[in-house]
Amino acid sequence: MAQRACRIGIDVGGTFTKAVVVDDATHEVLGRHAVLTTHADARGVAAGVVEVFRAVLHRSGVDPGDVVFLAHSTTQATNALLEGDVAPVGVVGIAGELVSALAREQSRVGAIELAPGRVLQPAHRFVTAEALDAETARVAVEALCAEGARVIVATSAFGVDDSSGEAAIRAAAGALGVPVTCGHEISSLYGLAARTRTAVVNAGILPRMIETALSTEASVRAAGIDAPLMVMRGDGGVMGIEEMRRRPAMTMLSGPAASVAGALMHLRLSDGLYFEVGGTSTNIGVIRNGRPALKYARVGGHETHVRSLDVRVVGVAGGSMVRLRDGRIVDVGPRSAHIAGLPYAAFAEADAFAEARLECVSPRPDDPADYVAIRGADGRHHALTVTCAANALGYARPGMHAHGNPDAARAALAPVAVALGCSIEQAAGQILERAADKVVPVLGQLVAEYGLDRDQAVIVGEGGGAGALAPYVAECMGLPFTISRDAEVISSIGVALALVHEVVERIVADPDPEALRAVRQEAFDAVVRQGAAPETVDVTIEIDPHSQRVRATARGACGMETRAGRRAVSEAEACAIAAESMMLPVHRVRRVAGTGQLFVIQAEAPDGQRRPVRVIDLEGTIRVQWSDAEVAMAPAREGAERLARLWEGVVADGGRRPEMIVLMGGHLLDLTAPLPLDQALGLARLEFEGLDPDSSLVFVVAGRQRR
Repeated sequence: MAQRACRIGIDVGGTFTKAVVVDDATHEVLGRHAVLTTHADARGVAAGVVEVFRAVLHRSGVDPGDVVFLAHSTTQATNALLEGDVAPVGVVGIAGELVSALAREQSRVGAIELAPGRVLQPAHRFVTAEALDAETARVAVEALCAEGARVIVATSAFGVDDSSGEAAIRAAAGALGVPVTCGHEISSLYGLAARTRTAVVNAGILPRMIETALSTEASVRAAGIDAPLMVMRGDGGVMGIEEMRRRPAMTMLSGPAASVAGALMHLRLSDGLYFEVGGTSTNIGVIRNGRPALKYARVGGHETHVRSLDVRVVGVAGGSMVRLRDGRIVDVGPRSAHIAGLPYAAFAEADAFAEARLECVSPRPDDPADYVAIRGADGRHHALTVTCAANALGYARPGMHAHGNPDAARAALAPVAVALGCSIEQAAGQILERAADKVVPVLGQLVAEYGLDRDQAVIVGEGGGAGALAPYVAECMGLPFTISRDAEVISSIGVALALVHEVVERIVADPDPEALRAVRQEAFDAVVRQGAAPETVDVTIEIDPHSQRVRATARGACGMETRAGRRAVSEAEACAIAAESMMLPVHRVRRVAGTGQLFVIQAEAPDGQRRPVRVIDLEGTIRVQWSDAEVAMAPAREGAERLARLWEGVVADGGRRPEMIVLMGGHLLDLTAPLPLDQALGLARLEFEGLDPDSSLVFVVAGRQRR
């Protein structure tokens, strides 16, 4: 029998660690398994990772030699910071004498509050660059270790340009067996204070993360798997295990990032609100033009240089328990059935509640005793949850992971309805209404903040509890919704299918083509070094003219080219996908342009009316989704001139500064940032280098006023 190359993705959640085996060529899910997350094990969550990957291999009948890719998400970095479980850190600041006074203060990081009563307060030493040698470096490190530091941060005022000072501190610490984080390795942005703070956060979690990485890697290799071992980053990609050992802070929010990666790879989604519903909390964020919204993570109220998903966490989910006081529902959550150790009423038999009684309990000793539990005739207690209410009203439909026993849910709700003086349906409605009150404002804020068109935004339900909350919330907001296929393991799928990511940022006052080319090459080399196949690497360059930041994001497939073996969608199928997205009959849309790897589909409309556009790739994924745009084409040799004419035409027509995306092959050049024309042209000329002069470019342009 021919070998079947497989990918394994493991998502470490707060309650369960879940694994999937995915066919590398077709992305078919071949097997899945879950174990309880091993928080209390001496090896930490690594024990569960090892246990679940062994089990899923066995259950799927997959030979370890067939595994070409293995990756896992992790809650460890986030939890360590939230719980204040970090190592003591010592900082060595470095600068030349001319700027030493300012650099001394900027490298002295103040107390970072991680949790109530848990503060990360780094010790500090400062050495001038002129006085720094092997001896002064050793003295500084030894002094910090004497104060209790277990990890050293080396941070130099101009370390992004000259890292020799930080290297000297690394050598001194290494000789003493002390782990080190160098500021220039964490971020290549200027700004000593923020760069040092980011390095301190990274250093605080470094020892624990190194232990986990070593344990996991040893177990994976012992199982006979030689494939690259990757870890999910917080920005939606994966990084090599060696990179994780140096930069564990990049894994913050790795769990939500995994679910987003799953939605992007598993669904035909370009713009939407991803809505991951677990048992205790819900993660909410935005996807625009096929990419999740990112921001710089904040720790203890301070901004860092770690880019991660812009995730809003809300304390309500499928397992959230109902709180009842003085004859009314006062809240839903934050405690969940999992915390209380109670089963959901919706997953019991209806006759268990034939003589049901309402009792109120405290899930934890310090909690108020107003959480509803339903006691059956046999004396057993069940939790009344959001999932129960959704089942009672039919929102959690068959096929959804949250679907249970509607009759049992209604029977359990009966004593609550009596206490409220209303019908069972009204009681269930009140529960869902209280839950939605926490979620709807957050969704509305994201729609406004990211400028999503309400006629295009879709709520994408993910996680095992999606069916309990997403349908009702979508109804409240008047938005469409969809539940991801395999929603309960979507995070594991996202980990299995994620691409290797690397981001290189530089402050460049006047980004000329040579500077842009250097940043792009650095990002390209970084992902290839971590195992991405060079022919799969795509690099996107962004310029922020306000901060003068140039950001190159490289993405590449690790191991094998995942496009191979899957059928490309036809033009007719692309039109059907676009029509469904636009909520139009298929005869109202047509292909207006293409690159051979991308279809550009536009709706037919009378003059003066909006003409929505969808860009669809060979996978059938919507890469661009605009509600009104114009489409133009030009050969690559005329690309820069055509771009300038389109740009100036929009401005001359009285429109705002244009937003533009240029398609070339399978690559998208995003010019939607507020760039001046000269910088947009410089970026475009760099991207057009090396193209066949006769190859087709497609311009999708928005901003012209409709009359």
